[in-house]
Amino acid sequence: MQFQLIRRLGQRQFVTKNVVNVLRDRGILSQVSQPEPALLSRLNAGEKIKLYCGADPTAKSLHLGNLLPLMILLNFYVRGHDVVALVGGATGRLGDPSGRKTERNFVAEETRLDNVSRIQAQLSRFFANGLDYYRSKNADAIPGELTLANNLGWWKDVKMLDFLADYGRFIKIQSMLSRDSVSARLGSQQGLGFNEFTYQVLQAYDFYHLYKNHGVTLQVGGSDQWGNITAGIDFINRVTDPNCLQHAGPFGITTNLLTTSTGEKFGKSAGNAVFIDPTINSSFSVYQFFLNTTDSDVEKLLKIFTFLSLQEIGALLAQHFESPHKRVAQRTLAKEAVNLIHGMGTGSAAEHVSEILFSDSSTLPQGRELKTMCERAGVLQNCSRNDSLIDVLMKVADITRSEARRRLQQNSIYLGPNRKNITTDLDDLSSYLIDDSILIVRFGKQKCFVLEMT
Repeated sequence: MQFQLIRRLGQRQFVTKNVVNVLRDRGILSQVSQPEPALLSRLNAGEKIKLYCGADPTAKSLHLGNLLPLMILLNFYVRGHDVVALVGGATGRLGDPSGRKTERNFVAEETRLDNVSRIQAQLSRFFANGLDYYRSKNADAIPGELTLANNLGWWKDVKMLDFLADYGRFIKIQSMLSRDSVSARLGSQQGLGFNEFTYQVLQAYDFYHLYKNHGVTLQVGGSDQWGNITAGIDFINRVTDPNCLQHAGPFGITTNLLTTSTGEKFGKSAGNAVFIDPTINSSFSVYQFFLNTTDSDVEKLLKIFTFLSLQEIGALLAQHFESPHKRVAQRTLAKEAVNLIHGMGTGSAAEHVSEILFSDSSTLPQGRELKTMCERAGVLQNCSRNDSLIDVLMKVADITRSEARRRLQQNSIYLGPNRKNITTDLDDLSSYLIDDSILIVRFGKQKCFVLEMT
């Protein structure tokens, strides 16, 4: 599949002016390419634009770090602009060196194709859920068109000799070598493969193809994509007759990378990714992630991952800092972000389960009711009654046997509704079950797992 139009709403059009200013006020923007006044002029005039963002199929799910540039697309989309969500079925075969110190691991073809299918489905759900969430705040919102695309659709029939003959003279080696993603790796012991070196050429051509054939004039990416985006802008300007450039030419926008409070990047390579696929990270686990946000980060994340107005966020923070221990800002962030990512109502369900599991044991419902509630929130996992406690810990927390033993020795494991601290392995867990079927396992104060023992 090359292109799939997901949503079109007749001939009715409504465009909110100057989304760039909205994004800048919310701290989402990092850079805007020049001539920025030309882009702002189009937006101030209420003109509809078409923009795109790409994601390579390097994993079976997008994660929160991927969502920052997609949040820019969503902000434009819900305000009437047309967007293209691109999956890199072709570029994913090469590997993007941007922001990386080492070459990406090889992904088998069968796995990559499966990842493409999964990510396209996730993108479709994300924009559908995002629109529903935005409409819960702005009922009369009229979105633009959403199109899903796979760049393998136009790359699969391209022949190298034809491409070099047609476009090689427009690709300048000096510019390619000057990109930060290239120069950093060339000076390292790891080096840089030709596949990764030419990645920027493929991404530049993607922008050109979408610009020429589909009227896309704006590319969006993370700040580590700035070099690739400007490569695309340069390529379009070189290849296209100046008299044919659309509205002062192509533009690029980047967003700041999602980092922890210590400045560490969120993502697969950092080992702290929170995936948006509910089969990998449930609504409950996403809720817990946002609930554990530090006070220093909560305002930033409220502006990025919610559609609460700046006035509402300001009032919420004022309320929060009157009694920080109640974590009202984090609770609101967690509920709103889960509604955005997993769909309306999932935030409330995750909040309800969280309040029950982390409250006094006397308020816990009985086994069947607890099971139903946890199933709805995507929390319930299955384990065998024959599993030892260490086997259970390894499965639910995805840790090694030695790590499970270490957690027990550190007094960080609690079982059952009464939160019994366990320090050694157990072969029989039946005395900790609720209604002889449900086991609650807590890791310290912040992580909780609900298991059906079968």
